[in-house]
Amino acid sequence: MSGPERSGREGMNRLRVLLFGANGFVGGQARTTLAADPRIASVTCPPRSRHDLVAGDLESLTGLVREVRPDVVVNCTGRLTGTGHDLVESNTLVTARLIEAVAAAAPGARLVRLGSASEYGIVAPGASVAEDHPCEPVSEYGTTHLAATRLLELASRDGRVDGVTLRVFNPIGAGLHADNLLGRAARLIHDALVHGEDEVTLGPLAAYRDFVDVRDVAAAVLAAVTAPEPGAGVVNVASGRAVTAREAVHRLAEAAGYPGAILERGTGPARSTGVDWIRADVGRARAVLGWAPTFELPESVKAVWTGLDATVGR
Repeated sequence: MSGPERSGREGMNRLRVLLFGANGFVGGQARTTLAADPRIASVTCPPRSRHDLVAGDLESLTGLVREVRPDVVVNCTGRLTGTGHDLVESNTLVTARLIEAVAAAAPGARLVRLGSASEYGIVAPGASVAEDHPCEPVSEYGTTHLAATRLLELASRDGRVDGVTLRVFNPIGAGLHADNLLGRAARLIHDALVHGEDEVTLGPLAAYRDFVDVRDVAAAVLAAVTAPEPGAGVVNVASGRAVTAREAVHRLAEAAGYPGAILERGTGPARSTGVDWIRADVGRARAVLGWAPTFELPESVKAVWTGLDATVGR
């Protein structure tokens, strides 16, 4: 850590946070969690009308960072689907701009970004993947996130920023978007109940996934913001447990009281095709951030369903 903006952390003063993506699934929960912590002096959440990370230019972004004078910048934005160009713009180039803006306007400030388990690619069945595992993503999505992670690691090595990538696995909870499996399943089940349909159709559900509650992800963001010295540039954020997507969807159907059939047809999302197993080793998060997951899968799945009213119609 270096630079004048880091002195607040060492002096135990309250921290100023600049948060992007506060209206999103993870960002909204992060905003609530950060604002409630007494160590946080302020959480500034610029709307897109003030600055759009994808469409806005570097000069405008640098001006915003200089105006807020944050101790920590947190980026909870990102894109799950779209063309390779879309994904590079939203996941990689946004990170590059943030590094440049923070290095220029708040040198040495901490920059926390959300990465993805898709950066790892294929993992041996039964293994728990740690942060030092070779990264060989199998999708454009994972590749764009890995490129962003590498850029932040290089900038941190050179002392331009104090970078932390939280490599988030499969976040679930209230407000989950339909771009995610359980978010899509919740909407289909909701519609089936409304229309009296006796079946819903999803893609293949045999793959094992590590589902982590969005409230735990937000707690990891807070830990990364407040940790005096994270000591690691990349940290897994996950439950440390793997279950089949099928089990998670059937738990969701039970929470909804849906008695119909769950059919499996077609193909899964491109960002995870070919990855049949993923489970995180969360030991580094415990060691360097003092963070551990607290919510169990049934609680998290129930929250997907009970929070559906916040997403239906969007």
